[in-house]
Amino acid sequence: MAKRDYYEVLGVERGSSEADLKKAYRRLAMKFHPDRNPGDKASEDSFKEANEAYEILSDASKRAAYDQYGHAGVDQSMGGGAGAGGQNFSDIFGDVFSDFFGGGRGGGGRGGAQRGSDLRYTLELNLEEAVRGTTVNIRVPTLVNCKPCDGSGAKKGSAPVTCPTCGGIGQVRMQQGFFSVQQTCPRCHGNGKIISDPCDSCHGEGRVEEYKTLSVKVPPGVDTGDRIRLSGEGEAGVQGGPTGDLYVVINVREHAIFQRDGKHLYCEVPISFTDAALGGELEVPTLDGRVKLKIPEGTQTGKQFRLKGKGVAPVRGGGAGDLMCRVAIETPVNLGRRQRELLEELRASLDGDSSHSPKANGWFEGVKRFFGDL
Repeated sequence: MAKRDYYEVLGVERGSSEADLKKAYRRLAMKFHPDRNPGDKASEDSFKEANEAYEILSDASKRAAYDQYGHAGVDQSMGGGAGAGGQNFSDIFGDVFSDFFGGGRGGGGRGGAQRGSDLRYTLELNLEEAVRGTTVNIRVPTLVNCKPCDGSGAKKGSAPVTCPTCGGIGQVRMQQGFFSVQQTCPRCHGNGKIISDPCDSCHGEGRVEEYKTLSVKVPPGVDTGDRIRLSGEGEAGVQGGPTGDLYVVINVREHAIFQRDGKHLYCEVPISFTDAALGGELEVPTLDGRVKLKIPEGTQTGKQFRLKGKGVAPVRGGGAGDLMCRVAIETPVNLGRRQRELLEELRASLDGDSSHSPKANGWFEGVKRFFGDL
């Protein structure tokens, strides 16, 4: 009986990715596994067929040979049957399906020392602190080695012993049907050691929760999302493993005056319409103090002035950015009687003379053309 196309067996396209192949094989293995279909010869044959197809297509060199020559290109490497080639039958299944029986390759923990987890701490700063740099003390909850047992988990005077079930490996090989898989040792739960007399302080964990105060030096120019790594300040390792790291993540609070975009700062400067019309000089804030800003005659709202070098020097180097000041012309409110009279006189003197309002004149002309085209 001729063999079916391997792609057809798995139900995938020829250009399918490795992840798609694995997903398809996993689905078929779950469906046709002999332990789920005891005594069903057809399911067993389908399972073997899917396994053979996945063994070839999951190997880049075998897949290339199969794509070029078909079954003739791989029959020799198969050695007459699935699994007789480079991989063991159970290894293929274990790689794809490590959690099928509740454990397996990579499942659970391995015995021996393990590195402690990394920690993350969000540090809130105001804009001035972020731009100039600062030193901040932070208080961080973490797991540290238990002092009474020195991290062993065993009461003083005793020591953990190697697990007799797994021999200290942390995993055991279990027979499933006609092949075997690995799973986490049920006796030591993957630790590889058993503590018969646990420490009263940590109850056999080897680590206790503790708060520690750390000094964090924040370099000038940091921005939201930047990270500062404090090596060895994370959680203590298990069974003498190395300590993890602490990552301090910067979050810069909103500022009342400035908005930051990279190395540039932006702010809005309100000015009176008389200053905008006649020109003048204003004091504007920067992070280094106040500076004079000259407003030319006839300035329109939205006009942006650039103050070079008054932005932020980036933490990764380079020159300081600029401060962009956007003018917003403020309309006067709560006018007195005389102020109203003066404005009425001004309005009367401007009526009919479009030379004083070039933007308004151009806008109204555009409106006329728009309605004329309808």
